[in-house]
Amino acid sequence: MSDPVKTAPLVQLTDVGKHYPKLTALNTLSMHLNEGEVLGLFGHNGAGKTTMMKLILGVISPSHGQVQVMGCRPDSKAAWHMRAQVGYLPENVSFYEQLTGLEVLTYFARLKGFDKKHAIGLLEQVGVAHAMKRQVKTYSKGMRQRLGLAQAFIGQPKLLLLDEPTVGLDPIATAEFYQTVDQLKSQGTSVILCSHVLPGVEQHIDRAMILSSGNMLASGSLAQLRKQANLPTRITPYGLNGALRQDSHLLQYLNHHPDSDTLFVPEANKLTTLRQLLAYEALLNVDVEPANLEQVYQYYLTQHQAEQGQQLQLEEGQS
Repeated sequence: MSDPVKTAPLVQLTDVGKHYPKLTALNTLSMHLNEGEVLGLFGHNGAGKTTMMKLILGVISPSHGQVQVMGCRPDSKAAWHMRAQVGYLPENVSFYEQLTGLEVLTYFARLKGFDKKHAIGLLEQVGVAHAMKRQVKTYSKGMRQRLGLAQAFIGQPKLLLLDEPTVGLDPIATAEFYQTVDQLKSQGTSVILCSHVLPGVEQHIDRAMILSSGNMLASGSLAQLRKQANLPTRITPYGLNGALRQDSHLLQYLNHHPDSDTLFVPEANKLTTLRQLLAYEALLNVDVEPANLEQVYQYYLTQHQAEQGQQLQLEEGQS
């Protein structure tokens, strides 16, 4: 039986760096994005997220290394055919204030070869069809963001780059946005999603990449990052009324919070610990919470800052 044919990644960055005279925006980074995959890109302001997106869009060129999108360099003349298959939502959306929402979206749709009917369908999809004949200057921040999302979704793009897409959206609109991302993913669209709002993101991404000061701190699925970081699972039993303090094995997991029954258990010991808890007849319920995306992000960021501090002390000691 022959091996299955491996398809090339939709996006591939190999040893890519972007340097300016007084700034390294991205420092020798490699990554890939497969078809139908959602990558969460996380980091503080100035971490290099937007620079990475601009390199993938072909708006800027790398100082060194190679960027490939759909098989070609995005900053080359040969990339014109793939640009119609890319959707982009910048962090701060801006449109012609005097035009109506429908006029704005029809203009962008026609640039990609689509008609007014397609624009109307997208306005309905993002929930601003009721205001499509109003001038954009009358739109609230949330409505402008929805219009920006509609612009990014034109033509069901093969690659979607979203920079802080839920800024200005209420909880219902945010949930609807992620439903759309899930739907596009199921249709084969690849997505790179930048967000400062970490709660709620993790269930919609396949992998996470954490950047800081132009450096990649970590990359992988949430399960892989949890394992690498060795972050504990939080287990909270109910109804035991302090009985855990008489259990010499479980007591070691209570040391972080001696006044509560919450256990902080290494991932490898999770099932053994749950079996021990289930042996208690008084047990009423148990909550199991693995480390979430926010905790994983904070771990890698704190570790990086500690390493930077040690390096600075070493350099000062040598000077």
